[in-house]
Amino acid sequence: MTKNMHTYKVLLFIVYLIVLLPLASSATTLDRAEVESFAKAYLEANIPAPINGKIAFNVVNIDSRVIIKPCQVPLTANIPENTLRRNVNIKITCEDSMPWQLYLPAKIERTFAVVVATNNIDKGVVLTEKNIGIAYVANNKIRGEKLTDTKAVLGSKAEKRINKGSMINRRNVCLVCKGDTITIIAKSENFMIKTKGKALSSGNIHQQIRVKNSRSGRVINPKISAVNQVTITL
Repeated sequence: MTKNMHTYKVLLFIVYLIVLLPLASSATTLDRAEVESFAKAYLEANIPAPINGKIAFNVVNIDSRVIIKPCQVPLTANIPENTLRRNVNIKITCEDSMPWQLYLPAKIERTFAVVVATNNIDKGVVLTEKNIGIAYVANNKIRGEKLTDTKAVLGSKAEKRINKGSMINRRNVCLVCKGDTITIIAKSENFMIKTKGKALSSGNIHQQIRVKNSRSGRVINPKISAVNQVTITL
């Protein structure tokens, strides 16, 4: 073997050590950020957003004291518990010749579009497009009825003060409020008459409330048909 040929082979071997070996090593070595990113990608691919809602994932950072061992094969993941829970543990597994596994806690935040106050609304103030709107609220913060359309409460009044950002439902507003002067419509197939009355209770569309007829003094139980309007079918 000539001297030049021997030198050439030595150079090739050095190139292999410098270039190829680090590449092989980097392909099996994992850092914390890579594992965390893999866990989040698994959540995003396997847990869909709720209907009419949004979903967000927050994977807890791996403790700096945890040593991530190399893995010669692609990582796998699964969630042993119910994925409908807010807090879950993602099981990350390496199944090569020296297998290992670790659990990463993650928080799943499901939010839904609901009607909220965009300003502070005092008692008796009419709800309009200027003081209510739609916002996404975490599922665990939604209590009772969930309104998703502002039209359901436009024109109604606050029964009590509603703070900015608070959810609005039919329990804290009234289309007809107790003490309001309202229009009473009495109708049949052949005629319709209108008169005035006073609301003795509060309610919303299609709900039945107690009303005192201002002309006769009689107390009746009509259904709310519009803002400050009730209807009784004869």
